[in-house]
Amino acid sequence: MTDQSDAHTATTPLAGRRVLVTGGTTGIGRAIAVLLASEGAKVFICGRDEQHLEDALTRIREVGEGDGMSIDLAEESNVARLFDAATAYLGGLDVAVINAARGAEGLSEMSEADLRYTIGSNFTAYLLSAQAATKAMGAYGEDAKGQGDIVLVGSMSAYVLGPGSTVYAGIKYGIQGFAIALRRELGKKGVRVSLVEPGLTGSDMVEGTNEEQAERINKEEMLRAEDIAVGVHYLLTQPRRAVVQQVTISPRMQDQE
Repeated sequence: MTDQSDAHTATTPLAGRRVLVTGGTTGIGRAIAVLLASEGAKVFICGRDEQHLEDALTRIREVGEGDGMSIDLAEESNVARLFDAATAYLGGLDVAVINAARGAEGLSEMSEADLRYTIGSNFTAYLLSAQAATKAMGAYGEDAKGQGDIVLVGSMSAYVLGPGSTVYAGIKYGIQGFAIALRRELGKKGVRVSLVEPGLTGSDMVEGTNEEQAERINKEEMLRAEDIAVGVHYLLTQPRRAVVQQVTISPRMQDQE
């Protein structure tokens, strides 16, 4: 057999890695959790709906090992509660996939209460989750040295600045800048930070029935959540010396009209 070592690079296995996925009960987060569990990672997920949580855990346990909790990360102190529960179950933390978010209407169509809640869910909870992950991975503090991966799931909405996207796009644009700066802050401390920006992906956050979304997926105008999970799998298995800074994954036929 020909030696192919010069044509490959070292990969980082997923087996045995301890993974937290926020918003891991539906859509992209669920797909990521299931795929990583199937590769031997031990996963902990969270979501707001108890029924979605149980359904996701049933699937995860068919392919691997996992647990989770129902929690609203927009509420004060709940991010800390989540990370305490996750690290207790996992025995530490190697990977944090920060994904939990909700849709939003245009700024002029939202109440102040809805706006504050959306910011709390989609932005404040992201930053607090990243900080909690930094602590759990041993990288918190000026001279700290740890190890791990933080994956922030953003959105191509950061570039699609339509009239109804004011709040959602503004938040995702902020996440984009935060991810770039956090990567530079934590890289020297041993933690890799990656940003994944999906295009239009079938989920309960997207308009249309399951049948309508399936038709758009068949037409390659929309992605499956599993397509994004494969992208996360790719960046997590790169050698530790490499960081995939940003991955944008869009349907081949998106914006082709």
